[in-house]
Amino acid sequence: MLLSRRLPRKLPSSLRQFSASAILPNVHKVPCIGDILHSDSSTTDFKTRVSAFHKQLSDARNAKSKASDLSSPGNAERAGIVKSILYGSREGQKEEAEMEQSYSKVMARGKYVHAIEIHHAKPDRVEDYVKLVGGVYPAIATDKENNCHLVGSWKTEVGECDTFGGALDTSRNRDTDSGEDAGYHNTFSRLAATPTFPKFQSSLAKIIRSRRTDLMQEFSFWPTSPPRSLGGIFELRTYTVLPGHLLEWETHWRRGLIARKNVMEGVGAWFCQIGSLNTVHHLWQFADLRERQVAREQSWGERGWSDTVHKTVPLIKKMESRILVPMSWSPLS
Repeated sequence: MLLSRRLPRKLPSSLRQFSASAILPNVHKVPCIGDILHSDSSTTDFKTRVSAFHKQLSDARNAKSKASDLSSPGNAERAGIVKSILYGSREGQKEEAEMEQSYSKVMARGKYVHAIEIHHAKPDRVEDYVKLVGGVYPAIATDKENNCHLVGSWKTEVGECDTFGGALDTSRNRDTDSGEDAGYHNTFSRLAATPTFPKFQSSLAKIIRSRRTDLMQEFSFWPTSPPRSLGGIFELRTYTVLPGHLLEWETHWRRGLIARKNVMEGVGAWFCQIGSLNTVHHLWQFADLRERQVAREQSWGERGWSDTVHKTVPLIKKMESRILVPMSWSPLS
């Protein structure tokens, strides 16, 4: 499973130590849950890294905010805009005004369009798949001409096994008015004109059983995490929401995340615009399966969480959970 979005070409220096390089020495190794350390000390170390990451991320944001305050007058309004981008729409926005806009305008951070690609590898060709994709996708994502940024790359460990995915940045070009989904079209048009990508697609077709692609946007209240290397496992929870109730889902989860993030490490949340409509993905990170169990149990003690569950369960048509382990080239690991 891979997710992608446009990220700054250069992270603040305080965050670089958490970044993963595009290609690592063991790029062709097939990961498994056995690679994840499981002990009380490893869980403690994981939580320490999480705290350090958030502190440095907060410091970087504060430094950027102070620089903005010093550089221009009338910053009260601008600060409100920045806060809205980071934490969601402004308080007091009227529901009837929201309903007059499209869901993507109400719920999403407009310029951040993602593509998620699911690949089902043939069981006897898993190693070939890792070798092939590990040599191509990171290169595509780091090619400046493609304007791509890889958020993460994972293998399904619990769920539908032998499942991987690939994704490229699909954010629109900020210098044009070509539209939010044009980035996906433009990127693949360019790749199709190269001599190597068609060969890659031909080779890929021989080692997978099926594939699918969805175009998504991230929820405004849950920005996708920048690159970091914290260790542990990931859980991708996928919900199919009843048609016509996506905005209601977003409203309840906006409050629910406040409760959840006190005990769980969220990575990002997205809703599909093209492909599997009314589908929502939530991605979490844990030290291991035991820490996941403890965190989920602790959620019930957080104010507002039970109310979120009570109001969102009736909106769900179908749901699925997958445990993922990161590929060696994944910026999120």
